[in-house]
Amino acid sequence: TTCLFMARALQKAGYEVITASDGREGWTKAMQERPHCLVLDVVLPGMSGFSLCRQLRAVDPQRSLSIIMVSTKNTTLDSNWGLRQGADRYLPKPFSEETLIQTVNEVLAERYRR
Repeated sequence: TTCLFMARALQKAGYEVITASDGREGWTKAMQERPHCLVLDVVLPGMSGFSLCRQLRAVDPQRSLSIIMVSTKNTTLDSNWGLRQGADRYLPKPFSEETLIQTVNEVLAERYRR
């Protein structure tokens, strides 16, 4: 449900969206499609979002892929851990369409300033 909500919001904002149903599919699609930004849930079937984030950063040390982690885990400890795994932003759920779009816009703007 959250994936569909995010995909629709981003498509409405003019972004091309590719979805994955689990961490392994996310890894495969990220390697094949080379997106500019990845919105990654912490809780995924098969592989945690934290693990996927670490693996993506291992093959992208220049941080050319912007990663936004989303989660219902909403403590400072969770947020700090997500950022330490390589995420550019940590967005606690629930969030509005506007907050999601603003966060994607910000990380992409930062990416192009590098």
